Amino acid sequence: MTVASEADTRHDEHSGHGYISGKDEYLERLRRIEGQARGLQRMVEDEKYCIDILTQVSAMTKALQAVALGLLDDHISHCVVDAAVAGGPEAAAKIKEATDAIARLVRS
Repeated sequence: MTVASEADTRHDEHSGHGYISGKDEYLERLRRIEGQARGLQRMVEDEKYCIDILTQVSAMTKALQAVALGLLDDHISHCVVDAAVAGGPEAAAKIKEATDAIARLVRS
């Protein structure tokens, strides 16, 4: 089983992920980010000034980071807390999973 399919299996086992209550807001934010990406493509196609493009890249990066931090907060307050209350190896696995996600965010 690949890492991706292991993750899919792990996530399929859970009903109601932590972000479900804010799903519409996340989707709206992601649609705006998608629009920003299209705008960046247009800026390059139109040969806009480098610094203007970089400014928009920075704004898009900040928007993606906000989504990531929101998802992380939802994951910790829902999935990790539920696993910690249940205890056992699932708790340790969820804490490791969250720690690894935080490390990836810090590196990005």
